[in-house]
Parts: sequence; C-alpha cells; structure tokens
Amino acid sequence: MSGELKHSPLDAAHRALGAKLVPFGGWEMPLNYAAGTLAEHRACRTNAVAFDVSHLGTVRVTDADAFDRLQFALTNDLRKVAPGRTQYTHLLDENDASVLDDIIVWWVDEARFDVMPNASNTSRVVGALGVGEDVTSTRAVIAVQGPAARERLAKVSSDAAAVERHHVARVVFEGVECVVAGTGYTGEDGVEIAVPADEAARVWDAVIGSGVEPAGLGARDTLRLEAGLPLHGHELGAGITPLQAGLGWVVGWDKDDFRGRAPLAAEKERGVRRKLRGIATAGRRPPRAEQRVLIDGQSVGEVTSGNFSPMLEHGIALAFLPPGVDDGTQVEIEGRGQNLDGLVVKVPFYS
Repeated sequence: MSGELKHSPLDAAHRALGAKLVPFGGWEMPLNYAAGTLAEHRACRTNAVAFDVSHLGTVRVTDADAFDRLQFALTNDLRKVAPGRTQYTHLLDENDASVLDDIIVWWVDEARFDVMPNASNTSRVVGALGVGEDVTSTRAVIAVQGPAARERLAKVSSDAAAVERHHVARVVFEGVECVVAGTGYTGEDGVEIAVPADEAARVWDAVIGSGVEPAGLGARDTLRLEAGLPLHGHELGAGITPLQAGLGWVVGWDKDDFRGRAPLAAEKERGVRRKLRGIATAGRRPPRAEQRVLIDGQSVGEVTSGNFSPMLEHGIALAFLPPGVDDGTQVEIEGRGQNLDGLVVKVPFYS
C-alpha cells in the first residue's frame, strides 16, 4: 500500500530529520520528529515551528469568468475581499447543504485564484468548479507558525515575514519565486509558503536554519483542536452544515445565489437541530471521537474530536449537542469502564 501513497517534495528532508511518516489523506506525511508531538505543540505556542502541508490541494483558476464561478460554487462572498487577500469558505452539497469541503482561497492577483482544498477533496473541488488546473504536484507548501514565526522568518526573507494575516503576495525567497499567504491552522500567527517543488528543500532548509523547529501533523491536529478549529471528516462533512458547525459567518447571504443556498436557507429558517460545542474534561485522560455525550445519564450528542491539551493539561473535545445546551452545563463523556466528567465551554479552548 505504501507504494500507492503520494510523497511530498520534502520527503527526503523529513527522513533526514528522523520523522515518523504515516499515511494521511492519500499521502505519506510526518506525524512527528524526534522531539515528539507534545514538544512540537508547545514549541508552536511559545516559539515557531514549520509544518509541511503539501498534502493540501491547489486548484488554480485563471479563466476570464473565474470570479463568477467561485462566487456561485462557494459560500463566502469574494466581494468582501480583493486581489492580494485570502478568504475561508465552504463548498456545499446541493441537496442538503452538507460541507463537502472547507477551503482557503488565495486571490493572488486580478486574474489568478489558488483554491486550497483538503488533501483528499481536490478532484471533488475541480468537479464542482467545472474549471481549474490541479497544480498540487508542482509545489510544496510550508506553514511557519507561532508567536516568533515572523521574527525567525525575517532572518531569511523579510518580504515573506511581512505578508500580513489574510493577505497573499508573490515573494522572492532564497532566490525562488514563491507565493506567501498570511494563513494557518494552529490558532497562532504565521504564514504559509507555496514554493516550486524542485526548490522546496532549499527553502525548507533555510526556514529550519533560521531557528524554526520542524513539526508534524500530530501537533497540527492538537493545535487546531485547542484553537477550536474544525477538521473535515470530523466537525465538517456529510450531514453537517456550516450553521450546525457554528460557521454561519462563512455564508454570503447577500450574494444572488450559491451552490446549496436553498437547503441552507431552509435550515436557517427552521433552526438547527444541533450545534458544535466545546467540552473541557477533568484530568489527563483524553476524550475520543465517537464517544457519546451524556446529560443526566441521557445521550445528547457525540464527540467529533477529542484529545489531551498540552497547554491546559486536561482533556478537551468538540461535540455536537442540542442548541439549547448552555455554557457551564455539566456533562459526561462515555468512556471504557469509566465516564469522563466535563463542562460545556466556549471555544477556543486556548488562545
């Protein structure tokens, strides 16, 4: 099976650093390095780390009607931004408004949009758009994240370090033309750098040489969970709408129309039957996905993601609960042998 997996342009660099590689979304990617997931997580919260996120897709749309196509296909309203900006958005199922994918659009310039889907959803996004070139294999994407990310990055590229949050720009980095966006998935400041595949190792080495520590997808997942960010296949996916996920702000209701608008508007009118919430649990034992959430012994929902929080040093979880459940409500999460006591809380868990 391993021969069927895709490999990042940085694969050799990860192996040289002793990374533990695992299958993820059809790719073989670093789970962690020698320091381990907990140390990598804390390094991102206190200093700066670099993730290889080349498994994410890039669909390049440059057609004359690219703006109109994206406006209809995706939920958010591109009129809120402009060339040189990024926007978070959703691709919905036409029939039930399920989130088929959550996406970042890099509006690089007037004529070019780089649409960034999740690892396994690239072909689905191309099909929904009806246009666009899958250029995923031509580049690597390096995410530099953490409170010291810009300071470290400025040692090797002041231009890359200067790209502001939610902005995107072409930058020459180590003599290589890259596209840099002020985006990330950790709850920390930072940028993501799209670099041509054949130059990726050189840029990666420069980033690591600036004092940025390598980090794997294990830490990226615990970081996004602490930040209360959804993961497709867990908090987003089949049967889950933006409104249920608490992400109504990504819906451009002022647009004339968009894919999945009618069923989503119907849900908005009648009210959601469940809503994504945060749960903080007592002790270090982590809650896990698919465990039932109980109130007064009655099952009211299910955990979608759960883990140990390295910064808070107790368990945290995201779960779909009835909309009337208030913050501060005591719950139990059904575990093997012994239930976990928990409290419904606002997210992010840590900021």
